[in-house]
Amino acid sequence: MSQKLINEANHQALQFLTRRHFLKDCVTGLGAAALGSLLGGCNVFSNSKESALADSLNPLAPKVPHFPGKAKSVIYLHMAGSPSQLELFDYKPELQKLHDQLCPPSILAGKRFAFIRGIPKMLGPQAVFKQHGESRAWISDMLPHLTTVADDISFLKGVQTDQFNHGPAQLFMHTGSPRLGRPSIGSWVTYGLGSENSNLPGFVVLTSGGKTPDAGKSVWGSGFLPSVYQGVQCRSKGEPVLYISDPEGVDRDMRKESLKAINEINRQEYEAFQDPETLSRISQYELAYKMQISVPDVMNINNEPAYIHEMYGTEPGKESFANNCLLARKLVEKGVRFVQLFDWGWDSHGTDESTAVDLGLRNKCREIDRPVVALLQDLKQRGLLDETLVVWGGEFGRTPMQENREGKQMPFFGRDHHTEAFTIWMAGGGIKQGTTWGETDEIGFSAINGKVDIHDVHATILHQLGFDHEKLIYQFQGRPFRLTDVAGKVIHEIIA
Repeated sequence: MSQKLINEANHQALQFLTRRHFLKDCVTGLGAAALGSLLGGCNVFSNSKESALADSLNPLAPKVPHFPGKAKSVIYLHMAGSPSQLELFDYKPELQKLHDQLCPPSILAGKRFAFIRGIPKMLGPQAVFKQHGESRAWISDMLPHLTTVADDISFLKGVQTDQFNHGPAQLFMHTGSPRLGRPSIGSWVTYGLGSENSNLPGFVVLTSGGKTPDAGKSVWGSGFLPSVYQGVQCRSKGEPVLYISDPEGVDRDMRKESLKAINEINRQEYEAFQDPETLSRISQYELAYKMQISVPDVMNINNEPAYIHEMYGTEPGKESFANNCLLARKLVEKGVRFVQLFDWGWDSHGTDESTAVDLGLRNKCREIDRPVVALLQDLKQRGLLDETLVVWGGEFGRTPMQENREGKQMPFFGRDHHTEAFTIWMAGGGIKQGTTWGETDEIGFSAINGKVDIHDVHATILHQLGFDHEKLIYQFQGRPFRLTDVAGKVIHEIIA
């Protein structure tokens, strides 16, 4: 190559460098030099460009957290629409005494609600409560199976949020922000820990109930993190993952050769532009190729023994919450880092029978009660519960007064959205067993002890995985971002 051509190539390469690139590279180089001197010249960084590129091409490789975590994986069970804590876990006999009486105006003063207008009536618990297990946990008759594992669970009864509409509240619960654009908690976890199975996604999403959450797929998106960390939605019915099968006339060898050619082009593009999304593209092509073999196998529940199907209440070939719970166990057993289950249909406004806080809620509980308990028991019998953190909850709570739109009571018993108190429970993954933390007032309106917010819940989940939530950060638009933003405290009261 002539010197003229070399000079032109160098000039073109320099055009891609910006002031921000220059400052970033200088700071990185100085930091590496300083760290090298502190380590006494240990060869901890490879000088090989090929080696550095190879590391970058495997962003889901297992990583070491800040400290040894008690949990290796997470199964998050989100009841989209938000179940009423006052019918399930937060027993309030005083509220029963006030049933059907007009709500005192002092309770409503200065408060905002999604739908309540005028003066509503109080609504007593529409379920029968008893204490269960050695922990004496209050659980209603709507969840009879859950009562048998009360001593495995840690209840948070003073959870608060500042969002009372479904979409923003779901975003807040899963990304730490009520606005679009932030990475989901599953994306943060796979960014921080990678995956233990190179043939499966690190973050898998399963939905049931017929619809996706109100906030859409952003609740499992990667935001500003590289897109390789976003959740992969799988299905328990039909083709497990859409659009990864080979087209007609394309065999596996042809697919492999085309993948090699595409990735070579992408590698050249990365070397020219240094865009991390190019690496994500390479990684996703390769993962999709591996998933063609591995996903159909792990997503097949037909080969599970009869007693497992009986335990979960599963029906192969159908899309159901029960099937998804069994798949969640299979996925974490295979090394998937974060499994997110969304079950739609938990809104309880009382506009019709399906949303009634007594009839509709009881029916939804029948769908999830047995599979959730089966999941906990199945994880335990396989020795996986100790290293798998299970989280259950919605995006906010429900009011102790009846739904009341434009001064008119709903045709069925219903409760409005509520931000000041709701219940989340956790189990496994180093969480203290048989514990209740937090307390609401005598009618269940506000948390009075053990108040925690969404950032605290996130900080605790990350802590169990071995992360200091203040140090798990990602640089974006000139500033460091983290899941817990500028807040969050670990809830040590529920940690074993």
